[in-house]
Amino acid sequence: MSIRLFDSELKVMEVLWRQGELSAGQLSKILLQEIGWNRNTTYTVIKKCIDKGAIRRSEPGFRCSPLITRAEVQRQQTDELIERMFDGSAELFLSSFLGGKSLKKEEIERLHKLVDELK
Repeated sequence: MSIRLFDSELKVMEVLWRQGELSAGQLSKILLQEIGWNRNTTYTVIKKCIDKGAIRRSEPGFRCSPLITRAEVQRQQTDELIERMFDGSAELFLSSFLGGKSLKKEEIERLHKLVDELK
């Protein structure tokens, strides 16, 4: 499933991923406190997420629950970035991403394990 989420929609999803199912009113209160959104803004963004299939709305109480995981969104957005900026080459992406960075021994070992699993 490929769902393109914009920054505002990701803010709503982040709250749902962190908190789990919430009412739209609860989401609105949290986003007011965290980023200053008013109720109308939050409800508009929730509706966009529902229309895209990222959030399920249930009744009673306009309950919102995520239909996609953070990992799915991360994977999709990473794939789009690699395609757009690195001609689809994961190797070029990784080289650019890690270029000049020093990694801890444990991080290098995890990367080796990941590469081995991909073989």
